[in-house]
Amino acid sequence: MTKQRLKLGVNIDHVATLRQARGTSYPDVVTAAAICESAGAQGITIHLREDRRHIQDADVYELRRTVDGTLNLEMANVREIVEIAAEVGPDEVCLVPEKREELTTEGGLDVVGQRDAMASTVGILKDAGIKVSLFVEAAADQLSASRDIGADYVELHTGTFCDATGDEANAELEKLISGARTASDLGLQVNAGHGINTANIDRVLEMPHLDTLNIGHSIVARAVFVGLETAVGEILDRMAAYGGGRL
Repeated sequence: MTKQRLKLGVNIDHVATLRQARGTSYPDVVTAAAICESAGAQGITIHLREDRRHIQDADVYELRRTVDGTLNLEMANVREIVEIAAEVGPDEVCLVPEKREELTTEGGLDVVGQRDAMASTVGILKDAGIKVSLFVEAAADQLSASRDIGADYVELHTGTFCDATGDEANAELEKLISGARTASDLGLQVNAGHGINTANIDRVLEMPHLDTLNIGHSIVARAVFVGLETAVGEILDRMAAYGGGRL
């Protein structure tokens, strides 16, 4: 089997979380992004939430000017944020579900149930020259609907697997593997993210057809002890073993 290089997008939201906790100007997300790219990350991911709990509007504009690799903007399907995305022009937008009370994104989008609203937003973003990803569960109906409304990518939600143990974890991984195969067959690029860390990444790498892993919280948390450059490098070292997963 020919090895393929799996890309890493580092989510730096929680660098901003630390900054916002005290309302200071530090730690600086632009510096964090530069360190991640210098360490080998191919992309930077940020989530501009409607409640602005971490990343701020000014961060989005500044990172668009300074990120050399792929800038991936996560966002809910909210008109105000869609308009900002269309103006800023990130390389990619990943549409995600969002609730005010959640600690972090919980589960995937219901593309089937929100087809018309999602299709309209996908069209607006693609007209602005932005590639569009949808954060979804590894379910065939959601993947087919994602393809039908024009998404370029899907990001498979790995959080349930990453939180599970034993037989439940095995069952969730099989769903992800099947979903990755289905998405690839539909012509969608396959990304994955949520809850991935050094304890579970080896099993995540059993998923086939992966292009990019988006990882944030575990890298920023590890950086508290070893520094951001080392934390990124540790993940990249594990990702280097990827040979295409279980095709």
